[in-house]
Amino acid sequence: MDTARKLSPTTVTLHWIVAIMMIGLLGVGIYMEENEAFALYPWHKSFGVLIGVFVVLRVLWRIKNGWPPAAGDYTIWEKLLSKIVHYLLIIGTVLMPISGFMMSAMGGHGVAFFGIELFAPNPDPANPQEALPVNATLAQVGHVVHGLGGNILIGAIALHIIGALKHHIIDRDGTLRRMLGATV
Repeated sequence: MDTARKLSPTTVTLHWIVAIMMIGLLGVGIYMEENEAFALYPWHKSFGVLIGVFVVLRVLWRIKNGWPPAAGDYTIWEKLLSKIVHYLLIIGTVLMPISGFMMSAMGGHGVAFFGIELFAPNPDPANPQEALPVNATLAQVGHVVHGLGGNILIGAIALHIIGALKHHIIDRDGTLRRMLGATV
């Protein structure tokens, strides 16, 4: 279990797996969109499904274990900002894989997990290079949530990193060392 002095190996491992994968997928997603790098979409979807599994494990762990106690004493506005950012991160990491899956599957593009078909594509019989949406409305909702969620998540990640650096450099309270697995 997590304490004010040390976080459990499960908390640390799930944090860093989700953080590194999410930052990587956000970066690749931006690159794909700006450069029409269609060859990367199958990899993006596969890693999106994979991170979805880790996100579910992380949420279940958070429900079972609760939020880690703070390493120090903070002002009301610091506590409030921390809660908002942490909830944005948790909600964002849940919504991104779900909305991405929904956008692709309902848009008729299908979803495969490293070559294993999870949701079949729906090619247009008149033009097999194009996809026919399974449900255009749900595909559009997925698209909007994925795009907006990605932007909100980038902002929340930036605030999270700034907060971690503040804890480490200014407060010197051990928060970052604890997140790296050390006892403070």
